[in-house]
Amino acid sequence: MALTPTWRLRAAFARRLSAMYGTEVPAYTTLLEVTAEINAEVTARDPDAGRLGGPDRVTAERHGAIRVGTPGELRQAAQIFAALGMHPVGFYDLRDGPGAVPVVSTAFRPTDPAELDRNPFRVFTSLLTTADRRFFDPGLEARLTAFLARRRLFPPELLRLAERAERAGGLDAPDAERFLTLAVGAFTLSTDPVDRAWYAELERISAVAADIGGVTTTHINHLTPRVLDIDALYRRMGERGITMIDRIQGPPRWSGPDVLLRQTSFRALAEPRTFREPDGHLTRGSLRVRFGEVEARGIALTPAGRARYDALTAETEHRAAGRPDAERQHLARALWDDGFPRTERQLAADGLAFFTYRAATGRPRDGRRPPADLAGLLDGGWLTAHPIVYEDFLPRSAAGIFRSNLTGDGTRDPHRDGTPFDADRLAGLLGRPVLDPFACYADQRDRSLRRALTTLGADAALRALVPAPQPTDA
Repeated sequence: MALTPTWRLRAAFARRLSAMYGTEVPAYTTLLEVTAEINAEVTARDPDAGRLGGPDRVTAERHGAIRVGTPGELRQAAQIFAALGMHPVGFYDLRDGPGAVPVVSTAFRPTDPAELDRNPFRVFTSLLTTADRRFFDPGLEARLTAFLARRRLFPPELLRLAERAERAGGLDAPDAERFLTLAVGAFTLSTDPVDRAWYAELERISAVAADIGGVTTTHINHLTPRVLDIDALYRRMGERGITMIDRIQGPPRWSGPDVLLRQTSFRALAEPRTFREPDGHLTRGSLRVRFGEVEARGIALTPAGRARYDALTAETEHRAAGRPDAERQHLARALWDDGFPRTERQLAADGLAFFTYRAATGRPRDGRRPPADLAGLLDGGWLTAHPIVYEDFLPRSAAGIFRSNLTGDGTRDPHRDGTPFDADRLAGLLGRPVLDPFACYADQRDRSLRRALTTLGADAALRALVPAPQPTDA
């Protein structure tokens, strides 16, 4: 029997998850409708709208977010995503800065460009840091650990099927159907009663901590479509009567190319839940934990480009402190217009953004050798540059989205030391490498440059511009 390959499992899972989430959060359906309207309008008026992804890819694109409480739960989630061809990429620490929350995160996603084009589904996955003394004292940590140890997020049958899918590169049709049914069910909002006193105790620390450790299951926290004009979407959602958060997170709208990631969301809505009161009887109430996020993706920046972005962001925050949002946006645009290249060509030549490169076809050679610098190759028409889409996330924007949808600021003791955490430690908990997003983009760029420069016979340029490929383990 033919296998359903991992990418088809991933695409089917994303579709079914989106349908499920639309039934649970009706405003999400409105978000999808407005997103589709705007994407159709942009595509119709802008012949270059598909430069960062064609309409089929953008229409199918989603990123989800889940939260887990223990390393064991994180490893099990990783196994499910591995069955879908998704790998942990990037390390995000959201425990510092304004609106800090007690989690560290990674994003599970495809890494091969062809797989991303087939279906670019991502899941931003956060792990509760129960040992971080800035948030949890030893007594609360012990009770939280005991609570989490008693629950089971993912049924054993789902994990067995996920392991089989990862090994075989897919599943036969009956197993694929069973896997998808169990996987979607694992991320569906539970009807189990919530212990009101326990939830409230955790919520005083952080609403995110309560959403992770105050319930017996996990669920999709948000599911995010991609839009080609996020400013238009922000306005139109308001016109539809949907309350949006205060601003669009990420780079400003400015006169140059779209870069990195811009995000916004509608505010978390009150969802009915059943509560168990301290005396044991059940009551009805509501929680605000899930929201509708939407994103616009731009070009991936190199480390030098990210440093420039971070500096401009810090300067904007410093100079705009206390000003109305309209003034803040005007200031941000002015700073970007003055401090960031306004063309893709300059971004490429200055080494600030990632592109793939192709040898120009039909160009008369006239016996000349190509230059040994990237700017010369681009300006002379030897190479054409094609932007690489940013596939990852911005810690500051993620924290901003989390913060804007919380019920309160929570509590955090800044005088205590945080638990040390980095990508290597997270990889150890996962039992899988956490990939460096910069390395993923650089590998894609370098492979394309090697092919293009070899086509041109540009041996000297090849040595100067592209590092030798690193050997890989067999």
